[in-house]
Amino acid sequence: MASSKIVVTRISDEIAHQIEARILEGSLKAGDSLPPERQFAEEFGVSRSSLREAIQKLESRGLLTSRQGGGTYVTDSFHSGFVDPWIGAIGNHPSLAPELFEFRSMIEAQAAAWAAQRATDADLAHLNSVFMQLDAAYRTSDRAAQVQADVAFHQAIADAAHNVLVSQLTASLIKILHEQVAATISALDSFAEVGGQLMEQHRAILDAIAKRDPDAAKAAASCHIEFVRRCNHEADSEAERRERTMRRLR
Repeated sequence: MASSKIVVTRISDEIAHQIEARILEGSLKAGDSLPPERQFAEEFGVSRSSLREAIQKLESRGLLTSRQGGGTYVTDSFHSGFVDPWIGAIGNHPSLAPELFEFRSMIEAQAAAWAAQRATDADLAHLNSVFMQLDAAYRTSDRAAQVQADVAFHQAIADAAHNVLVSQLTASLIKILHEQVAATISALDSFAEVGGQLMEQHRAILDAIAKRDPDAAKAAASCHIEFVRRCNHEADSEAERRERTMRRLR
């Protein structure tokens, strides 16, 4: 009878595995610094040498980076390879915008539905907190704060969906979403009612998730993305009209 080999996992491999899991689930995000070495080693219940070995393994894979005298940080390796080429492509080819909206609708609508089914009490509390920050931002004229809060709200929904790929993909799209949301919010000066409508849509998504109604959450998210698409289209059309007028006047 053939005997099975016992595979012994090195302590450093297991630590690296657990740190990677935290990165995948979003507990550690791109740009976050790892806790101090002593504290982190105590948390895992391992020696500092084993922890250092685990960190070196993740650095060799591009998931972590160390700064001289400044700690160890999570890289954006899960995001940059996918997003960076698309930022340039979409900027150079505006005709791709409708397809980006289709993709956003697919991802975010399903994320909202899953969040309605899977969100924990802590997720809901976080969503409410992020929504309050979003509401506060929209009551000001600080466009940068509005964009940041808007993106954070959608990321919180993706995280509440408890699907690692959805959460990571949404984080990967943050750079693209940032430009898109900024374009929509820039239209607020011309379309005064847009801000109020966006907040109503965000509230509808949040309420559906809180009521554990996946169909309503999915529909609310789809309606929101369609509204943003129309706003961007109107903003682009108005910009084209202004340019045309300026050329005639010159």
